[in-house]
Amino acid sequence: MKKYYFLLCALSVALVACDIENGEQPTDDPQGLPEWYYAGGELGTAFLATSNALEQPAPSVENGHWMESFKNGEAIFEKQFMSNISGTRGGLGPVYVRASCLHCHPGYSHGESVEAGKYNTEAVGNGTLLVIYDPATEAYKTWAAGMPQLHAVEPFKAPIDPSQITIEWKVATACAASGDKMAFADGETFELRYPEVHLPKEAIYGYEQLNLGDYKVKLENTIGIYGTGLLDAIPEDSLIAQWALEEEAYQAGHLKHWNSAMFEGGVYKNYYSNSRQGDGTKYVRRYTYAMSRGPLLDAAGANAIWNITNVTRSDRRYHYLDLAGTNYATISSKDPEVQAGFPAYIAKVDPNKEHPEWWTDNVEQNIYNYLTSTSLPVEMTDDEYADLMVWHRGLAVPAVRNIHDEKVQKGKDLFTQIGCATCHRPSWTTGPDYIQDPNKFFTRNNDMPRFPYQKIWPYTDMVQHKLCMENDIRTGWCRTTPLWGRGLHQKCTGDAYEARLHDTRARNVVEAIMWHGYSSESDAIESTTNFYNLPKADRDAIVAFINAI
Repeated sequence: MKKYYFLLCALSVALVACDIENGEQPTDDPQGLPEWYYAGGELGTAFLATSNALEQPAPSVENGHWMESFKNGEAIFEKQFMSNISGTRGGLGPVYVRASCLHCHPGYSHGESVEAGKYNTEAVGNGTLLVIYDPATEAYKTWAAGMPQLHAVEPFKAPIDPSQITIEWKVATACAASGDKMAFADGETFELRYPEVHLPKEAIYGYEQLNLGDYKVKLENTIGIYGTGLLDAIPEDSLIAQWALEEEAYQAGHLKHWNSAMFEGGVYKNYYSNSRQGDGTKYVRRYTYAMSRGPLLDAAGANAIWNITNVTRSDRRYHYLDLAGTNYATISSKDPEVQAGFPAYIAKVDPNKEHPEWWTDNVEQNIYNYLTSTSLPVEMTDDEYADLMVWHRGLAVPAVRNIHDEKVQKGKDLFTQIGCATCHRPSWTTGPDYIQDPNKFFTRNNDMPRFPYQKIWPYTDMVQHKLCMENDIRTGWCRTTPLWGRGLHQKCTGDAYEARLHDTRARNVVEAIMWHGYSSESDAIESTTNFYNLPKADRDAIVAFINAI
């Protein structure tokens, strides 16, 4: 991995120069603070390291007079939505994943570690969502939603009953990077655990009427939402250039895997577009583990505020149900208990009977028409949604902690020397940050806080890799997760563990690193082996650095 890193460093010099041609590269602070202290650059860094460190507005928010919108959006994020039809934060359901954003992002961080036993989704903190897929094809099962709903508003019933789901933690017995020993040469031990999810068919609403087929369930934890506006400001040509660099490294034998469906022959292939609300313009993908989304304003948060809660807005006047589109509606429409309660429910939704298709003499058809409608009443106003996205884009990243600690400084050097910086690319430089929204809801640069020409330090290459872990993420392809701010997770959430990696399997940094070398086929096997062979003082220094950034 060292050869690969130095190849990337040499080729990256030209990229950085291109990135900052319209701005100045930051220099060291006159007070002796190096530029990497300012994780989000001048416009995106906050300076608290307390329990609310991840909740701070970026300087661009304060400088741009966005604070009122930011605070309004913050309230929408934090407060629980209700099933009442009207009013602020009304409109929850008829089925939903969680009742608030904060349920999955405690302390504005990623979700907390999942405990063994029942899969509790009522308390704030469980940010791990279910991934129900076909083990033969690894495609999502269409009888469920991509983010399966676990709750419902009466008279409807939850598509999946979470009380019947159990989580079992298993322990790996080997690790390629350590020669299959679960201890370092100096005697320090480590343990690699991974979750298995048990979802009985009886927990699936209407399973008798569904062609379930073979299915498996995995967990995917939420990703920290702070700093996503800064990632949005990275120019598309810089992202494409990084893909090109890494394809060269793959062809030279420095990477074991390459997703040719995303990038092949120097050409970016798998663009994101939105033809339903937008005009189909193509954008480079940059968000979620699977890189399923493009620009931030039509990415995970813009999607989640709708599909997690099923609260409609003017550009999405339809329900988020199963991927097939009609299974849940059909099963619910034939359910006698749903039929009995539907007239009272729909009288609240449509008191003036503006939708005659919900008021026919056939209650089964009424239920089906309602659940599949594309002209539902708007429950979130345009102003509320705009405020939420101002907040989302305007969240700062915390400055690096313990910047003068010799251990942290040593860890920074070692992080690069053993090859971690290959995939966890330390810095990027943002471009002019012109607002892009595939949804075409936001169209002007003055609609949002912006971060032009900032050198930022997220520690990600924004590219997918394979780590080949036991019971790995669906498809195995995973975008390199930014490391900035993650060392504050426990302080901001109160979690018992650091809850690292995509399903919270790693309880601390050492476990997270060693999972990178679980398999000899991992793209990070060499870096992990280098870490394993370091003396304890050097390993501790790397851990201190990762927790500081």
